[in-house]
Amino acid sequence: MRDVLVVQNSRSGGPGRWGGWLEEAGLRLDVVHAYDGEPVPDRLRHDAMIMLGGGYLPGDDDRAPWLAPARKLVAEALAAEVPLFGICLGGQMIAEVAGGEVTADAGAPENGSLPVTIRPEAADDPLFHDLPGVVPAIEHHVDAITALPPGAVWLAETARCPYQAFRVGGRAWGVQFHPEVPPGRIREWRADGFDPDEVYARAVADEPVSAPIWREVARRFAGLV
Repeated sequence: MRDVLVVQNSRSGGPGRWGGWLEEAGLRLDVVHAYDGEPVPDRLRHDAMIMLGGGYLPGDDDRAPWLAPARKLVAEALAAEVPLFGICLGGQMIAEVAGGEVTADAGAPENGSLPVTIRPEAADDPLFHDLPGVVPAIEHHVDAITALPPGAVWLAETARCPYQAFRVGGRAWGVQFHPEVPPGRIREWRADGFDPDEVYARAVADEPVSAPIWREVARRFAGLV
């Protein structure tokens, strides 16, 4: 059985349904609760890595000292082409480590289930190929990637936050949205300018469309591992 290192950056930000889908596909998850003081491994010995989200910028070492060793693991995965998937903060970290840019409070925040446009460049991507042209995805962020790394393939966008999904090399993906989050978790979020009940209802309505698509993407990632 293949082992996947999962770095969790906040108490509520676990692997969620994404982790369940990977386990269904035969992978074993090794979740490191870095936010709670559990040490991040000094080197990557796993067959794949998932970097989850959290309320930090990728370089917020003063607030979250485990981010520095996490960035080192991301760099190792990129160099060795170990399958790597980054969500929200995790996607931003991949972008920054690979030479892109991440900016705090970069434009209007995105919260709730929103339409994500799949770009033509995704047509031959191992994870994003043959997806519908527009897919609902759950968002919860104010920081954003503002420049992709050199050579990255731009896979998906929204009007407010262009760089919603990208690939670096052949085996590393970053996404700004949260494929791991079910609608129920939206009720736990607090942010200015949105009604949790309203965005929850929208996510529930979108779930029959979005969940099977993101489950398929998880299955494809597991197949690469």
